[in-house]
Amino acid sequence: MDDPKTKILKASSALFLKGGVRALSVRAIADHAGISTIGIYSHFQGKQGILDALYIEGFQRVSKAMDVIKPGSDPKAAVLHACRNYLDCAEKFEAHYLLIFGHPDDDYQPSPEARNVAAAAFNDLTHLAAALLPAATTPAQRQDAAIQLWSVIHGFVCLKQHTIAKAVNMRYWKARALTTLEVVVDAIQRKGNTASHKGLVKRSRSRTAK
Repeated sequence: MDDPKTKILKASSALFLKGGVRALSVRAIADHAGISTIGIYSHFQGKQGILDALYIEGFQRVSKAMDVIKPGSDPKAAVLHACRNYLDCAEKFEAHYLLIFGHPDDDYQPSPEARNVAAAAFNDLTHLAAALLPAATTPAQRQDAAIQLWSVIHGFVCLKQHTIAKAVNMRYWKARALTTLEVVVDAIQRKGNTASHKGLVKRSRSRTAK
């Protein structure tokens, strides 16, 4: 049996999927969770606290999905495994994903703590992407690789969650996403290795000239 906090978050997720942030009144959440409104305030201090909890939980799930890099791991296989985990997470926890990556809503602004968790998740994605690149790459190059991966993953998730999914066959959307991601991963590795080789050649010529 779920504890009260879990019941509240599950109820909030269900209501959010039906009507967005505006559907999350304290009374509606309490009724859906089968607890008193006092219970809402005692656990989360109201609607803002609940939304922050969902927001933080959403990014923590994303970070956990990407935590696959181990010593000795094949970089390409590990990154694609992490991408698959991310896609599974976005599908299983749709309400969380819509909240953390949806359009801004005047009824909810993430707290500084929640924003810090979001920033940490992007750092985790950057660390994941760095596994595809030579050790000498710059932070900017690693972030660029992370954004390339993220844009593909997020694009497929958004298409799956959008109403357009009802108009086209999205049955194998994850397989399509992973096929596309493999192309992107190969391109990131190829570009990184080429840049690294050019850097080595340039340094070698510089030393020879001296």
